Amino acid sequence: MIEIEHLSKRYGGKLAAGGLDFVVRPGVVTGFLGPNGAGSPVTMRMIVGLDEPAAGRVKVTGREYRAAPAPMAELGVLLEATAKHSGGPARDHLPRFGARPGQRVRSLA
Repeated sequence: MIEIEHLSKRYGGKLAAGGLDFVVRPGVVTGFLGPNGAGSPVTMRMIVGLDEPAAGRVKVTGREYRAAPAPMAELGVLLEATAKHSGGPARDHLPRFGARPGQRVRSLA
């Protein structure tokens, strides 16, 4: 589960993400989209610990994502659309982003 509470981020005087509250339940594939400037990338970066929030907190499976012993096994993240593999089936590509081959990936193929 991903839990976001009062999450905000500023770069200088600019508010990049402000006052976010939401929960993503286990087993749900979720896309996080928004128009340019809406804060989608910075929010994802805070979730996975690449950016430090100015306020609020993020929990993934009950703790900070970067504190997990094997973070990519708990949460698969695609931060940039250009990072996707252009050829081959999804089942060959998904393990790069945290999917566990031999489990749910095979059932989706």
